[in-house]
Amino acid sequence: MSDDFFDPRSETLPADERRAYQGKWLAELVAHAYANAPAVRRILDQAGIGPADLTTVDALERLPITRKDELLDLQRADPPFGGFLGIPADQLPRAFMSPGPLWDPQGPEPDYWRFAPALYAAGFRRGDVVLIACAYHMTPLGFIFEEAARYLGCVVLPSGVGNTELQITMARGLDATAYCGTPSFLKIILDKAVEMGLHPRTDLAIRRAAVGAEMLPESLRVEMQELDITVRQGYGTAELGCLGYECMELGGMHVPEDAIVEIIDPVSRKNVPIGQPGEVVATVNRKTYPLLRFGTGDLSALIDEPCGCGRTSPRLVRILGRVGDAVKVRGMFVHPGQLSEVMARFPEVERFQALVTRAQHRDQLAVRVQTRREEHSGIVDRLAEAIREAVHVRADVELVPSGTIPDDAKPLVDQRTWD
Repeated sequence: MSDDFFDPRSETLPADERRAYQGKWLAELVAHAYANAPAVRRILDQAGIGPADLTTVDALERLPITRKDELLDLQRADPPFGGFLGIPADQLPRAFMSPGPLWDPQGPEPDYWRFAPALYAAGFRRGDVVLIACAYHMTPLGFIFEEAARYLGCVVLPSGVGNTELQITMARGLDATAYCGTPSFLKIILDKAVEMGLHPRTDLAIRRAAVGAEMLPESLRVEMQELDITVRQGYGTAELGCLGYECMELGGMHVPEDAIVEIIDPVSRKNVPIGQPGEVVATVNRKTYPLLRFGTGDLSALIDEPCGCGRTSPRLVRILGRVGDAVKVRGMFVHPGQLSEVMARFPEVERFQALVTRAQHRDQLAVRVQTRREEHSGIVDRLAEAIREAVHVRADVELVPSGTIPDDAKPLVDQRTWD
């Protein structure tokens, strides 16, 4: 792979040529999905259209949107992948479980989640030594970054999460020059280095970071820049892969040419004009798992002004929030229904409310629990463990007196602010 594989000049198609390119791969994708994925065939048949009717980007509006909650139900009805798998299951190199549980396949395509362009735009190059400090078990984030980094010719240090002192030992011993993971965990690693008597600028070689899975506050980016670390964020989902990434110009997140991103009014389910906010709905060029018009639940907007980097693709502004009740905490989606299922297993629980806050650039999940009696031996620890198993996020559980939580209290409240 040459070092200029992701040179911006390869992403400068005029708008009409880009739409023609996307129409071509969309037609091939739909034909493949109709023949190989029963769920897609059923969706098209119910909409009264065939593959020949979906050969342009604009034609996608004729299809209904499939949302994550619906995908959960479809997978339960037709396990494990809801009828959306477009290749034989024995061709999958890996499969994952996201909270729900939701099963996510990885296809055999190189850089399956298409994040290599995001890393390149963040300054990653062949020979970089990349500390990948995010989970490799159950969920795919670690492999998402690893596949992209290896595709670029980088050396990968699969350090996972936790063990911050060992992370620093590994980064120093193997001269890590780059980082992939969540922005909050990068902050934790750098703070731990200071506690150990090190200075991140002089004692660590990390100079660039590609981050994702949670919000990147500008205040944290500035803090990293003061340590000579360039931080750029990518955006995507386990189901769809990369849907946007920042370049050095910081003018939004470029939409890759192998992704068709629509911004949809959550009520009318129609495309909104450029610049107006709505739900991110996407279709990507991957025949392994051909989800057509998948609703991410994220709110954003598209802009199409020219970018100084030379790329001509539309750009997503920052993620503005979520449609519905789900909240992303430390890179994992937490839904009120998941918490309700946990609480239903504890007859002592009368009412609960989960609060999401943020301190020192770190998400915090606190769950206040109102019980039917005052004393319950070990219930706090048992609840905390059950919540962690259900949503893959640690929670601080607090027992509160009867009457503390109002009858009409929302089960999950996001109190975070982003600066």
